[in-house]
Amino acid sequence: MGLKQATTLRGVSQPIFSDDYEQKFPEDPYCQETAPNARIWRTYVEEAAAFDDVMVGQSREGLDVMLVFAGLFSAVVTSFLVQVSQNLKADFSEMSVLLLYDIASIQLSMAGGASITNITNLSINPAQKFTPDAIDVWINGLWVVSLTAALVVALAAVLVKQWLHHYVSLPSGTAGLRSHVRQFRFMGLERWRVRVIIGMLPIVMHVSLMLFLSGLCLFFVPL
Repeated sequence: MGLKQATTLRGVSQPIFSDDYEQKFPEDPYCQETAPNARIWRTYVEEAAAFDDVMVGQSREGLDVMLVFAGLFSAVVTSFLVQVSQNLKADFSEMSVLLLYDIASIQLSMAGGASITNITNLSINPAQKFTPDAIDVWINGLWVVSLTAALVVALAAVLVKQWLHHYVSLPSGTAGLRSHVRQFRFMGLERWRVRVIIGMLPIVMHVSLMLFLSGLCLFFVPL
């Protein structure tokens, strides 16, 4: 806490604390206690600035960490999702290999003198509707929800950081004007539960991580 030296009537220097606003700011003239530059407004601006520096500083640090983690995590989930999403549709390359194998088997059978009526049916039917495995559907569903939650966290973090930047950017003008603008913005922060939203972001991120790990367990089950 900052100190200043004040000289009393007896000539003895005494320390003045930085929050002693009666000594820090001059006394207002009579009937000017609520003027635009009155002591009360200047005191409010300084106290609010100290409070906002702590609150916004802590929030920004948490949002920066959350934004970096959500971005990296989204990239990891996307790379996995691109691979497993292929299992939700028919693999035409595998189908072509199986058809070529069936054609080669038929030709070998006919070359060996087998009757065409004794040749077994094809191993696959290209006209048959493809149905993905249930485990593939679950894996893709879990990872899609996980990726969506991570992107929501990243988007919310960016929006809240922009809001906090606007919150601390008070306009120039008299202390009274700055006090009213700051109070109006603080009331908006409380009404929209911004600090609650900031506190909820890690919870959503943890849920996203658990969904990804659940899908990862299912992904390794067939292996």
